[in-house]
Amino acid sequence: MSEPAARSVAALPAAGATAAHARSLRPPLRSLGLGPGKLARLSRMLYGHGPGGGTLLILPIDQGLEHGPVDFFANPESLDPRYQYELARDGRFSAIALHIGLAEKYFHEYAGEVPLILKLNGKTSIPPDTQAFSALTGTVEDAVRLGADAVGYTVYVGSPAQDRDFRQLVDVRRDADRFGLPLIVWAYPRGEFVAKKGGRESLYAIDYAARVALELGADIVKVNYPVASEKDAESPAPYNTMQLDPEQAFHKVVQSAGRALVLVSGGEKISDPELLAKVRSSMDAGATGIIFGRNMWQRPRGEALRLTRELHAIFREYAQPL
Repeated sequence: MSEPAARSVAALPAAGATAAHARSLRPPLRSLGLGPGKLARLSRMLYGHGPGGGTLLILPIDQGLEHGPVDFFANPESLDPRYQYELARDGRFSAIALHIGLAEKYFHEYAGEVPLILKLNGKTSIPPDTQAFSALTGTVEDAVRLGADAVGYTVYVGSPAQDRDFRQLVDVRRDADRFGLPLIVWAYPRGEFVAKKGGRESLYAIDYAARVALELGADIVKVNYPVASEKDAESPAPYNTMQLDPEQAFHKVVQSAGRALVLVSGGEKISDPELLAKVRSSMDAGATGIIFGRNMWQRPRGEALRLTRELHAIFREYAQPL
């Protein structure tokens, strides 16, 4: 069966389908065109840590920069980054993703126990998103020095500042290729023009963002799950008339990401049943894994660890060999 045929919407498995049926939805690691350094580091995260079996369970803690301390109010213990580091280690996450300050000051205590993804750009939530742009906060050389297994970069697709964003990413991508570190792109639609074309949660915007990440050289793309709304009617054709269920819509995004692996963003904290349903639906649609922050560390430690065990059990159903 050809790759496009294997990825057709008609081939989507039902919830609870066997791993063998779902396996064809994710591109094999060795089909991604990666050099040996990227392959080795990505293999560690996909098979040597976390749930394994070619899946990814990543814990991000970049919210302190992006949103401020307010996100830690729900669980005051989480204000100390060691809370997230220990959750990532004891919950057997594939990696932890954070900015350079939290890596410089804390990662040495956990190096070798949990892989590091160094986030290389960011912004605060204080200015409006009309001109969204994330400036560099670190370098690929910093990531190598710290022992990271990958680097992360946010692209605000559709922002009036996207030209600066694209130029900045060129240097990051070049260095990531030179040093052999996988590049994970946080592909987020932003800006007033996105708002006028269905909004940043629309299928149009997220599908476009996934394709942009692929075109710009992402090895892995992090996207939000599309949310249908009345604003979809404002999207460009044919998105304004598409009638897809949530899983079919997300599968469309996976198709647009091509040979970039897809991570699903967690967003704001939701209930356990909603979270588990979102994970299963994402994996059925072809995602490689999830990157959930607030949905994990805003919970008390015991509750968060229980939830990670449930996630591991789900991911085992989608395991595929190297």
